Amino acid sequence: MATTHHTQQTYAPAAGEYALDTTHSYVSFSARHLMVTKVRGRFPVTEGKLVIAENPAESSVEATIDISAVESGDPKRDEHLRSADFFDTENHRYATFRSTRVEDTQDGEFVLHGDLTIRGETRPVALKGEYLGSTASPWGDTRVGFSAEVEVSRKDWGLEWNVALDTGGVLVGDKVKLVIDAEWIAQ
Repeated sequence: MATTHHTQQTYAPAAGEYALDTTHSYVSFSARHLMVTKVRGRFPVTEGKLVIAENPAESSVEATIDISAVESGDPKRDEHLRSADFFDTENHRYATFRSTRVEDTQDGEFVLHGDLTIRGETRPVALKGEYLGSTASPWGDTRVGFSAEVEVSRKDWGLEWNVALDTGGVLVGDKVKLVIDAEWIAQ
């Protein structure tokens, strides 16, 4: 069984490779609507690999997000999000994330730097993350959990569709908050 180890400045799961538990992992988003509320939704994470190094700051993660499976609670909005106005999932079904480095901020918190690709555009992001812990599951394996979040400008990935409002402002805000919750299985 893998155990949590404590290095000089980091709490992290045991070193090794971890596979993504796709049934307990997703990316959620929220963005302003009509400038007065937030619309929320989520995407499933369909593939992922996590490698925890002996020195946790040298760890890495890769993930694939199925943008075509967006769920926002409104089927018409979901279809619009899949269209060329937004994600253009006919040509760009998946988004990907690949880490480039990990910055320890102590006590299980970290900043995960990496490249996020959406619609064929790759941009650097810095996710503020938290290690949530490790446990032996009822299925005889070891699970670890992480959460992370970042706020991005959707325009950085060419997501520029909008409608100006007569009262000022726009229909869809530029800033989007992404929250990642991921459960990993020790290999």
